[in-house]
Amino acid sequence: MAYETILTDVDNGILTVTLNRPERLNAWTPQMSADMSKAIGEANANEDIVGIVVTGAGRGFCAGADIEAVFKAQADNPNASRESSRQSGRPADWIDFIRGSKPIVAAINGAAIGVGLTQVLPMDMLIAARGAKLSVRFIKMGLVPELASSHFLALRCGFGAASELMLTGKTISADEALAIRLVDKVVEPGDLLKAAKDAARAMGENPQSALKMVKQLLTQNAAEGDTKLVQQREIAALTQCYASAEHKEAIAAFLEKREPNFKAARARK
Repeated sequence: MAYETILTDVDNGILTVTLNRPERLNAWTPQMSADMSKAIGEANANEDIVGIVVTGAGRGFCAGADIEAVFKAQADNPNASRESSRQSGRPADWIDFIRGSKPIVAAINGAAIGVGLTQVLPMDMLIAARGAKLSVRFIKMGLVPELASSHFLALRCGFGAASELMLTGKTISADEALAIRLVDKVVEPGDLLKAAKDAARAMGENPQSALKMVKQLLTQNAAEGDTKLVQQREIAALTQCYASAEHKEAIAAFLEKREPNFKAARARK
């Protein structure tokens, strides 16, 4: 399918979504959000796709919101963002959408600024190319961060580092981001896509029902202070897993000394 602002490619079960406004360093627009949501949603419904990679065309990953298409429009019409969201078909909650998705890895090939960074914080793994730059510089525009980034940034790199990044609006390198665990891995630019696809595949080849529940548990429990509630959620998920076709396939494959076929198991249920 053709999109206005992204490119898509499927390779051995991995969908790669490439933000494709290179002349604008892939600056974010509502249309880009709608295109990404549609592509990821279709991948989640496609049994042949096990994982997703998001990257950028050219020398940037996503240099933040397009000033003219987003900030100026918002300043001129305070209801513009809400109206655009209704018309675009974007998910009402990006966080729920990404946390409910198949494994999704951000391959940060260049500048990831503002929403270019906050939109990937809830993804399952962030891999950056050496030389990439990252910033949550909302404060420089007189704004506050969004997309639950004040939650996810602190979870990823700690309260102190999150405070410094958000209150100063500073830009840091990929290696600096790795040092504070803002990103999970830094690789050479030529190795980025392979590393991201390998990571997405390593997660996505596992049982899909359990993957979805693990993501849900991480979302619910990462900041949960009540360990009894944490365990209740885990036990409820385990009960579902024990009855799943994929769990039964894993047991059968172990006993029969063969590789499990989770896709076939899901089709038999």
